[in-house]
Amino acid sequence: MPSSDEGYVTAETAVVVPALVLLVGMLLWGVMAAAGQIQCVDGARAGARAAARGEQGEAVRSAVRSAAPHGAVVRTVREGELVRVRVRARTAGPGPLTLALSAEAVAMAEDGAGVGTGVRR
Repeated sequence: MPSSDEGYVTAETAVVVPALVLLVGMLLWGVMAAAGQIQCVDGARAGARAAARGEQGEAVRSAVRSAAPHGAVVRTVREGELVRVRVRARTAGPGPLTLALSAEAVAMAEDGAGVGTGVRR
């Protein structure tokens, strides 16, 4: 005797599985965006430390790029005794799913730290 519930499990599965795949994709994208933000913060801090020690512009950018996401843009400015490093990057993803990420770190220049840290890029 056939049950009137035949086919409901198949229909429910056809709706639930794509929704779960979409949810997992969104969670992975969110985790990757958070990881990119953390990399921006780490890169800015590494650059600020290097600039505060008196490293030249290319050495500061190299320190930032060692920790920052691929394709990050680095800007270093010296303001009196302070060195400010800003890192900007974008998350990976198609079109509207990319986010702008940025982080900034400030450090006080060490005594006698290089004059060349005011490099802008």
